[in-house]
Amino acid sequence: MKIFETERLIIKKLESVDKKHFAELFTNPRVLEAIPQIAFTESQISDRFNGSLKIEFSDLKTQKCACGIFEKNNPEMIGLALFLTNENNENELGYRFKATYWGKGYGTETTNGMLEFYFSVLNIDKVTADVNIANVASVKILDKFMSPVREFFNERDNCTDRRYELRKDDWLQQNNV
Repeated sequence: MKIFETERLIIKKLESVDKKHFAELFTNPRVLEAIPQIAFTESQISDRFNGSLKIEFSDLKTQKCACGIFEKNNPEMIGLALFLTNENNENELGYRFKATYWGKGYGTETTNGMLEFYFSVLNIDKVTADVNIANVASVKILDKFMSPVREFFNERDNCTDRRYELRKDDWLQQNNV
């Protein structure tokens, strides 16, 4: 099931053949250092992956969902688009890519596509995103689209995060819609 596409990417529901690439995004030290997050166990990977296989389109608005990011004309999953909710039950976007795909503008393209999807398709009024402030690349991406609203210490990941948000009205104005 395709969720949406951008100029170079397709974001779609995960399939069983994607598990190896999914696992890499939860175990590769370079990827996890940027978040930061400790590596998942095989059991955690299986549980999260199997849960992601069961998502329905309607789940994207209310549940935590992981969807695959694919380059057009490449069957190999290169990253995850994460439809999340924060502790205030607000919609939150997230993404992560295999390290070999960093620096190609895919984070920017995915963020823009997710915002378009949240506001135009799911009709969400506000989207948030949290980022480890040491993750300079993701901070730059979120600064392009959203406004920082606060910083806080993330005890689970032992880092300082910055929360960003964007309201639909502001997105419409930015995009002259």
